Amino acid sequence: MLDIRFIRENQAAVETGMKNRGADVDVAGLLALDDQRRRVVTQVEGLKAEKNARSKQIGEVMKTGGDADAVKAQVRELGDSIATLDEQVRTLETSIREQLLYIPNVPSEQTPVGSSEEDNPVVRSWGEPKLADFELQPHWDLGQQLGLFDLERGAKLSGSGFPLFTGAGARLERALIQFMLDLHTEQHGYAEVAPPFFCNEATMTGTGQLPKFAEDMYAMPVDGLYAIPTAEVPVTNMYANEILDQALPILHTAYTPCFRREAGAAGKDTRGLQRLHQFDKVEMVKFTRPEDSAAEHEKLTANAEAVLQALNLPYRVIELCTGDMGFSASRCYDIELWAPAQEKWLEVSSCSNFGDYQARRANMRYRNEEGKVAFVHTLNGSGVALPRLVIALLENGQQADGSIVLPDALASYMRGNTVLTR
Repeated sequence: MLDIRFIRENQAAVETGMKNRGADVDVAGLLALDDQRRRVVTQVEGLKAEKNARSKQIGEVMKTGGDADAVKAQVRELGDSIATLDEQVRTLETSIREQLLYIPNVPSEQTPVGSSEEDNPVVRSWGEPKLADFELQPHWDLGQQLGLFDLERGAKLSGSGFPLFTGAGARLERALIQFMLDLHTEQHGYAEVAPPFFCNEATMTGTGQLPKFAEDMYAMPVDGLYAIPTAEVPVTNMYANEILDQALPILHTAYTPCFRREAGAAGKDTRGLQRLHQFDKVEMVKFTRPEDSAAEHEKLTANAEAVLQALNLPYRVIELCTGDMGFSASRCYDIELWAPAQEKWLEVSSCSNFGDYQARRANMRYRNEEGKVAFVHTLNGSGVALPRLVIALLENGQQADGSIVLPDALASYMRGNTVLTR
């Protein structure tokens, strides 16, 4: 959430940032509402001062034996006026906060300006796309032929977008999760946590999923809970309404299933494992000092890249432009894997720097070197999401005989079996 004082002091920059995002935000109207709140607050403070002065008069009049009834009546009238104005302040503050919750983060000065994914520049690439002297098959055919997943039975159980992994496919899911958690904890310095898979409204609001994206959430209204769309939500909110006294940065990694209705993406990339309502993901979350967040963002992205390099999968890193960036992010890199059978790039990780945007929503603070309390900066990135990782492993590892050769890095997690066959 943006600070209303920041908006007031940087109105032109905020309006430019919203325009570059393609966000319809009435900044001037919001500031006018805040001006009204400030005027009423000033009025209340004046009346409270007058009430205090009149209250003192009551004692002085009574000491001299005079009649204080008139002064008492004035004090009561002042009290009634103050109560009315206090209610106005609360109403205005509620309205301002509700509007702030729908305003996206201001893009970083380093974020390229653009309107869509077509304007996202490629930052770097790694590895060479697979070249084959045989006809490559898409992952949905490979998975069916090798008995790795059964999408039809998954749909029977829960509907489309809920995959059922079977046999070696189920083992591969588990192997990848363990491999990534080991990599991030043993080599990258993250502390593992295992968070709840369901969160309350305040938690969803803290990271920016609510209220704007309620239609994309799986809700359980009877319990007041939501199925998490990513581990970012519970892990980031671990420190909600706290002042962190431990040294920063704090690094956490977590595995969770993720649940997304994706109402706005209906009918898009529905074949195979490309777009699902339930999928597995290993997440990385960082809490940093403001002056360190840019450098930690680069390290976070490198940590996600290390997963793909260890698996010898060709990928590219793109920087999201203002019009394609997520709601809460100020700067974001996407990492895309090459799917050779489909001849397309598939996003497998988004690595975002949120600045203090989420910290303000969730009230997460720390004590700086001067001992003053300030908002932390939060970052998160997929380290990485599994469905499209599995797609890339199958399509890049396929052989002419229909088998799949897995990277050596997975051997110990697959009981030494790095070749998937019928």
